Amino acid sequence: MKTVKEVSKISGVSVRTLHHYDEIGLFKPTEVTSAGYRLYDDKALCKLQMILMFRELRFPLKEIKKMMENQNFDRREALLEQIKLLELQKKHLDELIYFAHEILRTGVNNMDFSAFDKKEIEEYALEVKQRWGETDAFKEYENRFKDGSETAFTDVNLGLVELFKEAGRIKNLPVDSEEAQKMVEKIRGFINDNYYTCTMEILAGLGQMYIGDERFKKNIDEWGGDGTAEFVSRAIEVYCK
Repeated sequence: MKTVKEVSKISGVSVRTLHHYDEIGLFKPTEVTSAGYRLYDDKALCKLQMILMFRELRFPLKEIKKMMENQNFDRREALLEQIKLLELQKKHLDELIYFAHEILRTGVNNMDFSAFDKKEIEEYALEVKQRWGETDAFKEYENRFKDGSETAFTDVNLGLVELFKEAGRIKNLPVDSEEAQKMVEKIRGFINDNYYTCTMEILAGLGQMYIGDERFKKNIDEWGGDGTAEFVSRAIEVYCK
């Protein structure tokens, strides 16, 4: 067992921060002695490593707590996802370094801003949060279907598929057209009625995921035809603004 000072020394986290983590229920000691000293075992230190990794990836403490309290949280799966995010960040940094060298080589009149695009990182981070976050929307989704039949669940999903097929039929229209915006409203209404309360924030996140996650993009394009996922995503972006 290690004291809070020892944990601070080996982890680089200040004693004050460790106390704060304890106070908010994020990282509690294994035991507290009668004299009030916090003690931590190896299992606790493994948890601290996971917390610090999420912090390094810029996850808010509130989100980390939600994810790690999720009864389905899997440390190995989370590590794999952290590795993926780190790889995306490395790729982003490599592109920035290359971009900086190019400015030195060619001058400052380079109007290419693509190196600053962090969309891929943000979309994957959003997926991680939604997977482990145990959000109110996820709880609502579980509650709606926990007592229902598999047939009812399938019927609901098929209803959403039909909406994407319908979107595919108008995908050549401008994304800010009345028809496209009505389609987004129908999709949002369907999610509200059948899955969970679809706030503007959640809808915006779904729009990003429809093109950022290859699984979603592939399925939506199969239902509505090539370009449907991109069309719906851009229409949602307009709707949310």
